[in-house]
Amino acid sequence: MKTKIALCFFIGLFQITAFAQEADNAAILKIILTKYYKTEKVIAKGRLQLLSLYCHKAPNNEEVIEVINGHELLKKNAAEIKMQISIGLNEDWSKEYNLLFDNQHQYLKSKVNDCVSLEAFQEISKKFGENNQRLLIINKPIYFAKNHFALVKVAFYRNIEHNSGRFLLLEKVNNQWIIKEYLNEWAT
Repeated sequence: MKTKIALCFFIGLFQITAFAQEADNAAILKIILTKYYKTEKVIAKGRLQLLSLYCHKAPNNEEVIEVINGHELLKKNAAEIKMQISIGLNEDWSKEYNLLFDNQHQYLKSKVNDCVSLEAFQEISKKFGENNQRLLIINKPIYFAKNHFALVKVAFYRNIEHNSGRFLLLEKVNNQWIIKEYLNEWAT
């Protein structure tokens, strides 16, 4: 009997933790979309949208180590951050996207296309023959320091050169995520 109760407790705790992480991911997704879609026009029939959202969460790789080495707060939490580097990630943003836009944030949703795959983005670019379209790629957030901080890589891909990206260091203040710093900005 005690084993069943303990098992139910741990399953419930896991579900609560998973939901809390999903809610944090949705909050971070909202901050990123709000920032980068600020100047985009509302979606209208026949209008070419210049910014598309990549469906998959990009995996965190060794590039995170470079960011850690250049920042004191990240160095202090290096072990916790490094444990979350996962090359073989196969997750998408659909749960967070749905959580974010179900019955709320409709103005932001009116600017954000449905997410696309790389192939779909290339087809859209090819169809319109424009070189000013960008694909917003967001890595899986890395949470550390008891979930008070998060590190997220954001990159913009174009079919031509001029790709760019940066890491966002976010902090949870009064239960709200804010962008605290931009790290390792790059552009080609």
